[in-house]
Amino acid sequence: MDRERWGSRIGMVLAIAGGAVGLGNFLRFPVQMAGNGGGAFMIPYFIAFLVLGIPLLWLELAMGRFGGTKGHGTTPGMFDKIVHRPYAKYFGVFGILLPLIVVIYYTYIESWTLAYSYFSLTGAYKNVDNQSMGRFLSAYQGVVKNEYFSGIGTAYLFFILTFAANIYVLMGGVRRGIELLARFGMPLLFVLAIIMMIKVLSLGTPDPAKPDWNVMNGLAFIWTPKLTELSSPSVWLAAAGQIFFTLSVGFGAIQTYSSYLMHDDDIALSGLATASTNEFVEVVLGS
Repeated sequence: MDRERWGSRIGMVLAIAGGAVGLGNFLRFPVQMAGNGGGAFMIPYFIAFLVLGIPLLWLELAMGRFGGTKGHGTTPGMFDKIVHRPYAKYFGVFGILLPLIVVIYYTYIESWTLAYSYFSLTGAYKNVDNQSMGRFLSAYQGVVKNEYFSGIGTAYLFFILTFAANIYVLMGGVRRGIELLARFGMPLLFVLAIIMMIKVLSLGTPDPAKPDWNVMNGLAFIWTPKLTELSSPSVWLAAAGQIFFTLSVGFGAIQTYSSYLMHDDDIALSGLATASTNEFVEVVLGS
């Protein structure tokens, strides 16, 4: 029986980019940049992107495409066909375990965002000021009990709803499930990210009592190059780590996505398009 295939290149690129774009772009990248040389961090960052990120992405795309032509969608079968050694498939098990852990973690994070969006739309935050927001979120997560939540039941409810929504998408398969969602979800993410960027840039000085706490000083803090930091090995290691994290390479997910490619699909162009999409979100919108 033939395996399902992606309906189009753009659908595949958006789906893989959707698997990479996330917390690493909007939360982790600015923190890594600010703490590792500011604007100077971009030097080792782009070197790691060119020397490690893109080649590894191409390698994993090629590995997945090859495995898919042999009827395998996960790394144990792919490693077995590539290495031809008994131990290869057992080493490839890590390519299943690591994505499984990531799925469990991110499904719970998804449920948080679903719940927080619901609370926002229903006005649950209306009487919650900045000082109380931490208590609100901590109670929702079950860390404490207070007047907002008496237990973690609400969080479990939203987790079940989120889990069910993910299963529903996966039941549609690659083309009518993941690709269809990516075609609508990724453009929507770009629009929301641009709106958020405009909103942040228009904040000015949110607190008049603290005139130094303004948008321009914030951008200066992140982007001011601290070239002396480039002599620190930890900065280069942080840059390489960010590339691995943001492109989602090195743990088996890319191979599974690319296993649904045709044998003659252009992985070089697809890889560049995927990496460029992710970098645009991270560097332009995320920082």
